[in-house]
Amino acid sequence: MHLSRLAESGGDRPKISRSPDAIALMTEITYADFEQVEIHTGCIVRVADFPKARKPAYKLWIDFGPLGIKQSSAQITQLYERDALVGQQIVAVTNFPPRQIADFMSEVLVLGVVLEAGEVALLQPDRPVPLGRRVL
Repeated sequence: MHLSRLAESGGDRPKISRSPDAIALMTEITYADFEQVEIHTGCIVRVADFPKARKPAYKLWIDFGPLGIKQSSAQITQLYERDALVGQQIVAVTNFPPRQIADFMSEVLVLGVVLEAGEVALLQPDRPVPLGRRVL
């Protein structure tokens, strides 16, 4: 996270640019491309510190209702206290392949907004929603 797994993944994924000019450089995709990305609602049920991560992160266990409980590594320690995250609803990409982060298998990509200083604000529904629902 600088969007969970993206920043931790190393050189095989594009870097997130914070430049206002970066929007002009984005590659356009079709709606059909977007439909291939499975984004679902979940609720954080467990959080643990992740001292083996290269950058400060938490280990999250997220309940996606009918999709089950999935785990994710999230670099959200700057804005969120560990215990305050339990019970929070989030949105995450659920159809990326699992990625090994140190000694932890991250199964989903929790979505957030990268702010100026690099901290990440979680994307969350503005009201309680059923778990596992698709986000469009």
